[in-house]
Amino acid sequence: MATQAVTDDTFETEVKQSKIPVLVDFWAEWCGPCKQIAPALEELAGEMEGRVKIVKINVDENMKTAQELHIRGIPALFMFKDGQVVSNKTGAAPKAALQSWIEDSI
Repeated sequence: MATQAVTDDTFETEVKQSKIPVLVDFWAEWCGPCKQIAPALEELAGEMEGRVKIVKINVDENMKTAQELHIRGIPALFMFKDGQVVSNKTGAAPKAALQSWIEDSI
């Protein structure tokens, strides 16, 4: 399974009401580091399917959710479990580091 796009309108259903943990990638089209980690997140979405859902939300198009979570820099990665933020990190990282962080968070 690939990463899935969510919006301000679908955030509640896709993230907060999810039965499995959800990693939310807050990103923007102009963000170099966001583009840098995108392939790793795509791979991890497939490799970890069923254990964690990985979604992306464009902060330029969905400002409400980004403001509610006080996103100050991107890429910002937030791990949700049972509708609550359990961990977050900002900035790019290699795939192995992302996978380790996800494993520790779920």
